[in-house]
Amino acid sequence: MIEICKVSKSYNKGKVKAVDEVSLTVHDGEIFGFLGPNGAGKTTLIKMITGILNADQGSIKINGRDIRGNPLEAKMQFGFVPDDPNIFSRLTGIEYLNFMADIYRVSSITRVQRIKELLERFEMSLAAADLIQSYSHGMKQKIIVIGALLHNPPVWILDEPMTGLDPRSSFDLKEMMREHADAGKTVFFSTHVLEVAEKLCDRLAIINKGRVIFCGSLQEIRAHAQANQSLENLFLELTENE
Repeated sequence: MIEICKVSKSYNKGKVKAVDEVSLTVHDGEIFGFLGPNGAGKTTLIKMITGILNADQGSIKINGRDIRGNPLEAKMQFGFVPDDPNIFSRLTGIEYLNFMADIYRVSSITRVQRIKELLERFEMSLAAADLIQSYSHGMKQKIIVIGALLHNPPVWILDEPMTGLDPRSSFDLKEMMREHADAGKTVFFSTHVLEVAEKLCDRLAIINKGRVIFCGSLQEIRAHAQANQSLENLFLELTENE
């Protein structure tokens, strides 16, 4: 579970409010989509959830652990895939995965099994011994996803996770997200691909100009807009009205 309570973040000495008193609860057992136009505040909020940025005000808890009060405990609860695959390019794929396993204290026996399973699922077994600097964008994205999920965290926080993935890997990741949620765990992800959100999400939130303008199921958003439209049309209508 992720609990976000009245969180705000400003830049330029308070002149630019990137996130404005956002409150959200992401429940166990659901895939929660986070949508918004460019510059709406999505990545800023995700960076606060993961502890990369500190909020100016408000609180964020991951499975009951406060990200500012107990940052290490909170960070052990989630796996994070950022929107830009910038990682240690001079490591091999397997060196990077062992590094991630060390950080999250994954035992030797467990890591061998998890690394093998995930490399096979994302068709990266043959590339694991290669330097990451030789990887394509999509391969870097895959190795980041594998590293984030290696310790089998109860909460997944994924910022544009399908970017650069080939159709097979994208399909597999979506299946894994569904399996994870169906096991009673939490998936929070942002995306610009509204068709993916429409098919995958149990609930979603739309943020615009730093404020959440809607939070609920697709059925609720349609009822709110009083129209049986696609998510794309509803998204455009809501954000333009704002």
